Amino acid sequence: MGSGSNVILHLGVGSFHRAHQAWYLHRLSAATVPNEAHWSLTVGNIRGDMNATLEALAKQQGVYTLETVTPQGERAYETIRSITRVLPWSATLEPIVEAGSDPACKIISFTVTEGGYYLDEHDRLDTANPDLAADLAGARSTIYGALAAILDARRANGAGPVTLQSCDNLRSNGERFEAGMRAFLAARGETALAEWFEANTTCPNSMVDRITPRPTDDVRARVLAATGVPDNCPVMGEAFIQWVIEDRFKAGRPAWERVGAEVVESVIPYEEAKIRILNASHSCIAWAGTLVGHTYIHEGTLDADVRRLAHEYVTQDVIPCLTPSPLDLARYRDVVLDRFSNPYIQDTNHRVAADGFSKIPGFIAPTLVECFARNAQPNATAVLPALFFRFLERWHKGTLPYTYQDGLLDEAAVHSWFDSGNALAPFCASRALWGGLAGDVRLERVIHAALERVDAWLASRERSAH
Repeated sequence: MGSGSNVILHLGVGSFHRAHQAWYLHRLSAATVPNEAHWSLTVGNIRGDMNATLEALAKQQGVYTLETVTPQGERAYETIRSITRVLPWSATLEPIVEAGSDPACKIISFTVTEGGYYLDEHDRLDTANPDLAADLAGARSTIYGALAAILDARRANGAGPVTLQSCDNLRSNGERFEAGMRAFLAARGETALAEWFEANTTCPNSMVDRITPRPTDDVRARVLAATGVPDNCPVMGEAFIQWVIEDRFKAGRPAWERVGAEVVESVIPYEEAKIRILNASHSCIAWAGTLVGHTYIHEGTLDADVRRLAHEYVTQDVIPCLTPSPLDLARYRDVVLDRFSNPYIQDTNHRVAADGFSKIPGFIAPTLVECFARNAQPNATAVLPALFFRFLERWHKGTLPYTYQDGLLDEAAVHSWFDSGNALAPFCASRALWGGLAGDVRLERVIHAALERVDAWLASRERSAH
């Protein structure tokens, strides 16, 4: 691609995007050679829930500071300049539609969280969800409604092909988003737009990784002390970063591989290792840590009992499921636990424990399915849903130390489980959690046994505390 400026429109201006994809593009811009195509970021949100961040970022012309920290406590500060345009939020999404339908826009990327795709285990759209139902009727509150509006304007403008790039923690994120988008357009009867979508877009898979907690006021104070520059929207993350991208772009792409991203033919083995080893262990430590009174992820990881639960889960069940792999899985497990034990990240159980109704089916159920398929007893994996069960029970009783956040939680249904006197049966029969495994006697048996072990462990912790 010749010289000139190409735009990536990114939807979802949370901390993760600004610590991850924006960082890669910033690094690449610094390394760009003469006559090479220049890429810049335009950012906006499809929801009005982060307007304070958007406004702070706009006041700073898209420039902000990224603080990173190693497990040894070494902090580094970098001024990130890859965002050149910040779009104000509007309920009609007009600024986003206009930016996305500009011919200079070659990639539309997004971080909308796992629940933001509204997909069941068969990648079918959850059309009963009120947000999705509203968008099927013409609203623009989900990624599908927003992109339908952008792509329709793009088609009308003759703006040319575009890549739609999911950057969320979702297995096969590009393929699954593509299936969702296809189904959404079909359900709306958008035949002409659906044909345009097939001919003019690609949706590559990617795997993203950098632990990025919600920024706190002390990040702002440290950034000011380190740089002398007041920053109202800094972000902080761990020093570790990884991005594996399927090389399937419709209208060109930045040369991300020059700054450390891995551009590959298939993301699958990297993704499976990350989702099952990192994401599932993260949830395990958050749920277990909450149950025994920890506030932060590093406290649980440095607690020998909690760490053992995560270590056994990976060693006994995940590694056999994922072997052979291009990665050294045991080493990957150890690196992950080392990252989680970083006391300087101050990542909270509150953040990581969220969205269990997305995480059980996405991160944990596949290992149970595969173990059952080869007649292996997934005892170590069953501990994770057992921990989540006890966590939900505390939510039901109102005794969690924080407000549990879960976009897919059916509050009335879950309260009714625990009011019924035998909550385990409906928990194991929940299609939202288990999909095709729901109601399987093997599932209930193995979680029942895991619950007995979890309860004995919690009781022993309780005794030793007194």
